[in-house]
Amino acid sequence: MAIMLRLFFIFLLISLSLHSDALLGQSVTIQEDPEVESMLTRYVQANKEKPGIEGWRIQILSTSDRARMEKARADFRAYFPGLSVDWVHVKPNYKLRAGAYLTKLDCNQDLDRIKRKFPSAIATKVRGLNPREIIGW
Repeated sequence: MAIMLRLFFIFLLISLSLHSDALLGQSVTIQEDPEVESMLTRYVQANKEKPGIEGWRIQILSTSDRARMEKARADFRAYFPGLSVDWVHVKPNYKLRAGAYLTKLDCNQDLDRIKRKFPSAIATKVRGLNPREIIGW
């Protein structure tokens, strides 16, 4: 993944430098190695297959008791009306999760505040976040 990211940034830098040279009346021709092109194609295809992005949520509660989860959700909404809260059912448990963060550092800022009311809250890494959900974007 790190190699793909580096290749992407190299490609981006080359593209930007070509654009600035074109403004000055200069031109550069790049012959891309077929292996690089193949890697970029695989990278794009792999990311198209993944819905959303990887990030962090705050898990408020994990319980097999749905009524307890719904009570905790109502309490959370009363204490923190500005934060989104939702639940997922991972048999046999209901997991109550709040927020959507790109980094654990961002997540921990709200986690410290939430722990005052919900001491068992933890930061959890999740896949499939919608970029529009991410707090601070």
